[in-house]
Amino acid sequence: MFAAARAVEVREEPLDGPGPGQVLVETVVSAISSGTELLVYRDEVPAGMALDASIPGLTGSFALPAKYGYATVGRVAELGPGVSGDWRDRLVFCLHPHETHFVAGTGELAPVPPEVPVEDACFLAAAETAVTFVMDGRPIVGERVAVFGQGVVGLLTTALLARFPLESLLTVDRHPLRREHSVALGAHRSLDPASAETVAELDRLAGSFDLTYEISGSPTALDQAVALTGFAGRVVVGSWYGVRRVDLDLGGAFHRSRMRLVSSQVSTIDPRWLGRWDRERRRQAAWDLLRATRPHRLVTHRVPFADAPRAYVLLDRHPEQAVQVLFCYPPSGA
Repeated sequence: MFAAARAVEVREEPLDGPGPGQVLVETVVSAISSGTELLVYRDEVPAGMALDASIPGLTGSFALPAKYGYATVGRVAELGPGVSGDWRDRLVFCLHPHETHFVAGTGELAPVPPEVPVEDACFLAAAETAVTFVMDGRPIVGERVAVFGQGVVGLLTTALLARFPLESLLTVDRHPLRREHSVALGAHRSLDPASAETVAELDRLAGSFDLTYEISGSPTALDQAVALTGFAGRVVVGSWYGVRRVDLDLGGAFHRSRMRLVSSQVSTIDPRWLGRWDRERRRQAAWDLLRATRPHRLVTHRVPFADAPRAYVLLDRHPEQAVQVLFCYPPSGA
C-alpha cells in the first residue's frame, strides 16, 4: 500500500475465493514500474485522477492510501465455478497491483508462453508500451530517431526501434548503467544530458531529427526533444509528468516547423490502427519483443515482497543504481 507520500506498507487483508469465471492466482514475481509508481510514491499524481478504467484490478483514484502496480506474474492456484480445468497451475501475467494472491477473471489473464521465462514475462506491460510508442511514432526507412529516457520502457522502445533500418538512433539518459544497456540493445550512441559536451552536441543537432521520443519523465527533456526535431517531424510524448509543469520554448523555430506533438499511452490504441489492430494483436507483438530481447538482463535488484518499502527508497534516492526492480514472493507455506 502507498500509505502516504514516500510511505509504503505491506498489509494483510482478507481475500474471497474465486467466483464464477474467476481464478485465484498465487504471485511468483512482480515488476515495479518505476516511472508511474514513483509518481504515486511521491504523491505527485493530479488530485482526483482515476487509477485506470481500462484495468479491472485498478479501481478508484490515486488518492492515498492506494494499491498500485500492473506487472504481475503468478500461477493459478484455485478455480472458480465454470472455469476450465486447463487453467489450473497455469503461469499467467496480469495487470494487477503487488499482492501475494489475488482473484481475477480469466479474461484479465494472459497465459505466459512456455518459451518465455518468468522474469521476462513480467516485462509484458513495458513491452506493450514500447510497441504502442513505436506504432504512434511510425518510424520509416532512413530516419534519424532520438529517445530521451532509458528506463525500462525507454530501453525496450530503443530495442524495437533498433530493428528498423534507421540512419541513426540516438538515446539520452543521465545514468551510465542505462546508457550501457541502451547501446547493447541497439542504440548507435547514448549521451549524458548533464555533460557540457552533450548540451553542445544537441544544440548543433537542433532541427535535424525526424522523430523523437520523450520517455524520461523529465519536463526539461521535452523542450530538448522539441528543439532536436526538424520540419514536419514528430515528437512522441510517452512520459507522465504528474503535477509537474512543462515549460516549452514554442516561440522560435517551432512556430513554423509544422511539427506534431503526439500524446502516447498504452491504455488505448490510436484509432487509425483499429481496423486491423486490437489489444490481443498488440500483445502478441509485445511477446515477440520479449522473446527477441530477453529483458531479464535488465533486472538489477530482486527484493523480497516483505521488504517492499526498501525497493521504493532505492528507486527514489539512488536511481543510478537500478534499472528493473522485482518483488519476489515465497511459495505458500514457505
